Amino acid sequence: MRIALDVNRYVDFCNRAPDAVETVRSADRVMFPFVVIAELRSGFRLGTQSERNERTLGGFLQKPRVDVLFADEVTTHFYASIYADLQRSGTPIPTNDIWIAALVIQHDLVLFSRDRHFDRLPRIPRI
Repeated sequence: MRIALDVNRYVDFCNRAPDAVETVRSADRVMFPFVVIAELRSGFRLGTQSERNERTLGGFLQKPRVDVLFADEVTTHFYASIYADLQRSGTPIPTNDIWIAALVIQHDLVLFSRDRHFDRLPRIPRI
């Protein structure tokens, strides 16, 4: 299974939550959307453990089964479709999460997240 890792599940993994550790370790590939990394680093800058958190993240990103996903021109079409669907249904979600959803759909991934607003996107497979 190829998963896209969201912020809350990365934090769970770092905190050694058994379900997060098992899911990440059993995944064939762990894809890390660029926006998730940006959200993490933003939080690091506001905290007191910035250097430690950055080292941990850097080590995680160096693992052979971990890849960073960046948006491209194709991603923007998925983003636009998701955005329009959410606006039409009156159920918007945070912009960063639309980027994550677009990358998940584009790359045929399973999203590993605890965020309930992803429930509004039935096209997104989740664990």
